[in-house]
Amino acid sequence: MQPPVENYANPKTCLFHVLFKGAALAFYILSALFFNSFVIIFVVTVLLAALDFWVVKNVSGRILVGLRWWNEINDLGESVWKFESLDQESLARMNKKDSWLFWWTLYLAAAAWLVLGIFSLIRFQADYLLVVGVCLSLNVANIIGFTKCKKDAKKQFQQFASQTIASRFQSTVQSAFTLV
Repeated sequence: MQPPVENYANPKTCLFHVLFKGAALAFYILSALFFNSFVIIFVVTVLLAALDFWVVKNVSGRILVGLRWWNEINDLGESVWKFESLDQESLARMNKKDSWLFWWTLYLAAAAWLVLGIFSLIRFQADYLLVVGVCLSLNVANIIGFTKCKKDAKKQFQQFASQTIASRFQSTVQSAFTLV
């Protein structure tokens, strides 16, 4: 008997996670067939990439992998990264297919924008390289943010586990000495 195949736990979120990435890439690639105006191509492509950035950062990241990040500037003018994640038990229960889709599309979209940037460079199209640069920057910002957030979540879990073990050990030792 075969084990049951795991389905996507959040198919609508997965759809929109992929849809905005695909829409930005598809519009950029196919727009030359339908529009002569670079301004229209720039505005629509960057708008779709910005929508993708927002959806990934604020919706699909939270739902598909249980992570959320943002960056603030403190009173000293320093950049401060802020991270949110589910507890380790909830993160362990996250759907593997959802997580796989989230991470792979994040990296594949960045790779696609990088390839398109190389084509723009080879064809000496500085204006289209600007579009690709903006879209790639948004995608890379999400990659960096979510990667740091994932590492922070693991670090917090390790600290929690260490503190829990230390406090249990301490309470065991204390109870042993009170019995003596």
